[in-house]
Amino acid sequence: MPTLALVGAGPGMGLAIARTFGSRGFDVALISRNKEKLQTLVDRLGQEGITAAAFPADVLDRASLTDALDAAKARFGGIDVLEYSPAPHSPVPGVTLAAPSEATVDNLQPQIEYVFYGAVAAARSVLPAMREAGAGTLLFTTGGGSVDPVPMLGNVNAASAALRNWVLNLDKELAGSGVHAAHVAINVWIGDGGPEGFPTATPEQIAPLYWDLHENRDCSEAVFNA
Repeated sequence: MPTLALVGAGPGMGLAIARTFGSRGFDVALISRNKEKLQTLVDRLGQEGITAAAFPADVLDRASLTDALDAAKARFGGIDVLEYSPAPHSPVPGVTLAAPSEATVDNLQPQIEYVFYGAVAAARSVLPAMREAGAGTLLFTTGGGSVDPVPMLGNVNAASAALRNWVLNLDKELAGSGVHAAHVAINVWIGDGGPEGFPTATPEQIAPLYWDLHENRDCSEAVFNA
C-alpha cells in the first residue's frame, strides 16, 4: 500500500485529504500535536476502511517532527506522499498576526518557524528516500495570501510566500527525478464561521485538488477560489 503522511492533521482539511487518498488505496500517517485528537481521526478513518495511525509531533519542534515521520516510515514501510498544512485552531505561544507596517523580527520569526521551516524539515525527512525510489509527491498548503497578500496577515503572508517560492523552486530542481513538489493556496474560508461576505468552501470541496496535483506531475501550483 502507498502511504500518505499528513502534517497538521485535523478534523477539517486533514480528514478530507486523508479520505481522498485513503479511498484510493493509501494508508495514512496522521501528524499533529494532540495525540487524543489524532486517535479520534484514526478511529473515524478505520470505520471507513482506511488504515491510519497517529504520530504526535509539534512542527515548532523539528526533532519531534522528524521522529514522527521516521516512525511513520517504519510503521508503513515508507512515505509516498507528504502533505504539510499545519493551521493553529488555538493560540500558539509567540505566534501572532501583524500588518506589514507592524512586522518585526520578533513577530515574523515564529511565523517563519511554523509555516516555512517546519515544511523544510518535513521535506528533508522524506525526500532522500523518494529520490532513491524515483517517485514521490510533496504537497504544501498556505492561504491565498501567499499569492495575493492581505494586510491584516502581513507577517503570515510573508512566511507563506517564502514557502511558496521554495516549493516552486524545489519542483524545478526535482524535474526528471520522478519526485514532484506542488503548492496549494486556499483562497477561501474553510467551513463555517468566516467573516461576513468572505467566500467559503467545505474541506470536501477542496480536498480533490490534492489528488489532482499528485496525479498531474506537470503542475506545481493550484489556487482554490470559490
